[in-house]
Amino acid sequence: MPDTNAATPVRVVEETPAYWRIVFDYPPFNMVDDTMFQSLQDLLARMDASPTLRVIVFESAIPDFYLAHFDLTGKIGNIMTAVGRSGLPILMDTFVRLTKSAVVTIAKIRGCVRGVSSEFVLACDMRSASRENTRLGQPEVGVGVHPGGGGAERLPDLVGRGRALEIILSGNDFDGDTAERYGYVNRALPDSELDGFVDALARRIASFDGRPIAAAKHLVNEVSLPSADSLLDALNSFETALTWPETQQRVEALFKRGLQRDSDFEKRWTEVLGAPRKIVTRTSRACLGLVSWLFPATSFEGTFIPFRESTA
Repeated sequence: MPDTNAATPVRVVEETPAYWRIVFDYPPFNMVDDTMFQSLQDLLARMDASPTLRVIVFESAIPDFYLAHFDLTGKIGNIMTAVGRSGLPILMDTFVRLTKSAVVTIAKIRGCVRGVSSEFVLACDMRSASRENTRLGQPEVGVGVHPGGGGAERLPDLVGRGRALEIILSGNDFDGDTAERYGYVNRALPDSELDGFVDALARRIASFDGRPIAAAKHLVNEVSLPSADSLLDALNSFETALTWPETQQRVEALFKRGLQRDSDFEKRWTEVLGAPRKIVTRTSRACLGLVSWLFPATSFEGTFIPFRESTA
């Protein structure tokens, strides 16, 4: 039987000595906080100490949340200040070491994967997603910041500059089919076929010798990875952006609506980021006054009227 360890948010299932499944199991949302990063650091150490390991598949025990997003309540410990083995802060160290590991990593995606969680799967070597149950995105700009864990550095190489900017600046969720078409994921598969496909791929890779796998991955890394300096610059800029007053206002507004508390809102919160604000200009006030005069018994309080400011 596979060896399992359910004591941490990152559960290891050793299918064979060469193939492990890593199960995120951190209810209710698989939030990415200091506990999650410590578990990933422990996993990296265990990977380094396993000479027979060839491939890892990352999956979630919570169907609607693969990894939700960065914990915005402040449970991040020292992950942006303490330095890991790569010489980078723990947040970035985790992703860089994952990418540069001799072990092949595959993200098997079901549910919500946003922000730093998207950056985690981008740090994996391959990504396969459920066609029916994937919400993948980089919504940071809509929250008042920008990607800080490698999203802006890794996406252009995968999807091209224009689509990278669409993903980052729109703050939208991308379903499995669109993510596959853009190159955000390798494949989008019917949910009923996802497990079988990823398991077969992992077992095939696990059957090969370790040295050619590591050498091939190293050669691809040499021509495709962002520099450590660019990653560090992004993280430092992200840390600064978290202190901006407008960012704090946007985060506070999301918490009031149920972020990290209400399951339904947690699934769809990116939908409200671009909601139109009430715009009342001289022209729209005149129109609203006319409508109120024509329909005196009707309340139009809070109505959004998309007129531009008149210069008249």
